[in-house]
Amino acid sequence: MNRFVVSALLVLAASSAAAQTVESAVTDFNLKKCHHIPGRVEEDYGEWCCKGYDGIAVWMGAGDQRVMISFGPRAKEEPAAHQTLASFNGESEKIEWRTEKDANQKQPFAAIMRWSTTTLDDKGDQVRGEVLVVTRLPPGAVCHVSYVDGRANHNADELAREIADKHAREFHCRKDVPTVLGATGPGFSGPLDLNGN
Repeated sequence: MNRFVVSALLVLAASSAAAQTVESAVTDFNLKKCHHIPGRVEEDYGEWCCKGYDGIAVWMGAGDQRVMISFGPRAKEEPAAHQTLASFNGESEKIEWRTEKDANQKQPFAAIMRWSTTTLDDKGDQVRGEVLVVTRLPPGAVCHVSYVDGRANHNADELAREIADKHAREFHCRKDVPTVLGATGPGFSGPLDLNGN
């Protein structure tokens, strides 16, 4: 291969990398606009089937004062459908999508949602908190990648975007362990896998 061809290939590679930029898109998550399937027992609140960015399926299951949220065409079968937080928790009304843009389209690779949490302090009093949950999106399996305390970190949104951009695409569900990024404080709740993984 001559020197000109090598130089041309390097330029093309650099141009391709430069053409891809990471951006955010925010969509509403309004359960009133989703299809709800009621649960069959008292502590099973059922499941909701919704649409997110560019029509991506968003699934939420809830029970025992906890939610599980997953994405994609097989959302209910993904690892994320069994992942929640150890404390009582709930969903927020917004989803931030991290997208990789090339010349033709924007491809979401991670979703960030700020969950509400309720923990107990040493006195048994309730403490409210917020946890940003970073979730890996298809292609490939869908699962939690990282958690950021939304109240202990003034730059929590930036931290969540940073971990999403650096690790979500290469994260191996069922193999890699989700991380906690930044400081944690009262109200923070770590992960809970209902499958025991």
